[in-house]
Amino acid sequence: MWPPDRLPLPLARLTELARRLEPVFRRRCTELQLETDLTPQLGPVYLPLAAWIAKHHTLGAQVIGINGAQGTGKSTLTRLLQTLLEAGFGLRAAGLSIDDIYLTRAERERLARTVHPLLITRGVPGTHDVALGIRTLETLKNAGPGDRIPIPAFDKAIDDRKPREHWLVWEGRCDLVLFEGWCVGVVPEPEDRLEEPVNDLEREEDPDGRWRRYVNDQLKGPYQALFALLDRLIMLKVPSMECVFRWRAQQERQLAQMRKGRPETELRIMDEARLRRFIQHYERLTRWMLAEMPTRADIVLHLGEDHQIHRIQLNRP
Repeated sequence: MWPPDRLPLPLARLTELARRLEPVFRRRCTELQLETDLTPQLGPVYLPLAAWIAKHHTLGAQVIGINGAQGTGKSTLTRLLQTLLEAGFGLRAAGLSIDDIYLTRAERERLARTVHPLLITRGVPGTHDVALGIRTLETLKNAGPGDRIPIPAFDKAIDDRKPREHWLVWEGRCDLVLFEGWCVGVVPEPEDRLEEPVNDLEREEDPDGRWRRYVNDQLKGPYQALFALLDRLIMLKVPSMECVFRWRAQQERQLAQMRKGRPETELRIMDEARLRRFIQHYERLTRWMLAEMPTRADIVLHLGEDHQIHRIQLNRP
């Protein structure tokens, strides 16, 4: 699946690595409780991708952006790459999700009162703590032996940031940071694209375009500094918006199962109607990314309707 004339390592070396790393990779897939065993894609997809990242690693730590719509598998890809980079190439890769730097519920409630009611919903640019993201990425990049770096964490089931004492702590040096998120690396839309609403949410709840212009202004401003920290960008390209809904609904069912028996979180688990409205918050930028990012990202992983990677597009050797 990886273009055979653009392999990041000689084929014999990749074959040897795949044979050695298969048990480690299979075990990691089992730990992640994946519905599909991804081991058959170790050689064609995941190992060459890890080797490509390792090939570009320099003496200084790099930040690899991983972009993809809701439900595309960004977190899974991040964890599998962390495993392969360490076991196969001796590189320690920290993971950070843009979801984990959401503003707190109280902060978004304040934005909803003072800027626009739609900003109560997490996700769009303007609902993240960009300064926290920049600070975390830069601190991880400069981590050395003995350092202990707290990594922010957000609990989607209660729609709020976890207390600091519940954050994971990265220890020691960091060779790479895998920074994943649905809007990681996105650029602002041209102003003329903001005129027409793209769905019922925008037509009914943002008729004057104030919310979508605020989001776009955030991309022009604070988010430019955040995304300027990316050294490489990988895109998981979804085949359609309907796949976004179906895959995100699957995540919601898994979340509900994990939180079963916790009454304080039940109101935060979305049914189908609420989920469709929720996804409409992201539809505009998702469609924009699908249109403009595939020619700009360093690597595009094209997903099929079955949620598996079917084609790899290399825009940068």
